[in-house]
This record gives sequence, C-alpha cells and structure tokens, in this order.
Amino acid sequence: MAKDTPDPKPKLASKPMPVSTHKQAPDTPEADDTAARIAIVGSRYNPRYTDAMVEACTQELSRLLPNAIIETHRVPGAFEIPVVVERLCVAREPKLDAVVALGVIIRGSTAHADLIAATITDALQDSARSHLLPVIHEVLLLDNDDQAEQRALGDKLNRGREAAQAAAEMIGVMRFL
Repeated sequence: MAKDTPDPKPKLASKPMPVSTHKQAPDTPEADDTAARIAIVGSRYNPRYTDAMVEACTQELSRLLPNAIIETHRVPGAFEIPVVVERLCVAREPKLDAVVALGVIIRGSTAHADLIAATITDALQDSARSHLLPVIHEVLLLDNDDQAEQRALGDKLNRGREAAQAAAEMIGVMRFL
C-alpha cells in the first residue's frame, strides 16, 4: 500500500468510548387548540402492550391537541402496519397531519424479529419521505417481556405517550415550514 493511500480499515481507539446510560426525551410540547387529523395504526399482536400504547397515545394526543380528529386502525401484527400507513398517506381527503405506528415485537431464537423490524423501519421512513407526512415510528423491537412492560405499561417511560408528543410537535414543525 502506498504511503499516501489511507488505510481502508480505520483503527479503533484502544479504549472504548463511554456510553451514556441515561436518555432524556425532549420536553413535552404545549397543548395546542389547532385542528389536526391524526391516524394511529396499532398492532394487535402482544395486546397487553400494544393496547396500552394505543390508549396512552390516544389520551396524550387528546390532551395536547384537544381539537384533533384521531382515528385508530388496528392490524393483526407489526408487519401489517406499513401497508396501512401507506394507504392512509395516499388515500385521504382531507389529508392527515400525522400518522403514529405502534407495535411490540419481542425477539425469539431466530432472526425473524430483526428482519421484520428492519423492514417496518424502512417502509415507514419511505412513506414519511415520499408523502412529506410525519410518521411516528414506535414499533418496538425488544428482547423480552420486562423491556416491553417498562416501555409500554410504565408511567414514567411510556412509548405510546412519547409517540403522541412527537406527533404533536411534528405537526407544529410541518405547519411552520
């Protein structure tokens, strides 16, 4: 290899960088009485967790956007969420202001859950970009029921509530642009 050619494999630091174990969500947006149309698409699979996420999301959206029209669509599993999201993005008049995707995937002993989660992530992002519509992705890929309980059933940490907050904030951002 010539001296001026950079090494194709950069050397890693000998000591790993510290990883933050504390994550902090953005501040909760203020309530806004602007009219909005929001769709929630929730999986029925793992209902203990997904039902709680849908309920928390609906309650928080109603609090933050009291004049919003909120519709909920339930699908059999997480894999079915993106096709319904895409349909909602293209087949609506008046247009939606945001879509929230909610589901819980718990890993098993094969790569199936990881493949499903990656496919869902790509599809939801494609819908958001191609329609310039906020699609809030809270289809969780988790290792076990304990993680699902912490994220779907908790008062302090609740991904359904956080999804509603992200949707409310993104509606404001998109209206400003």
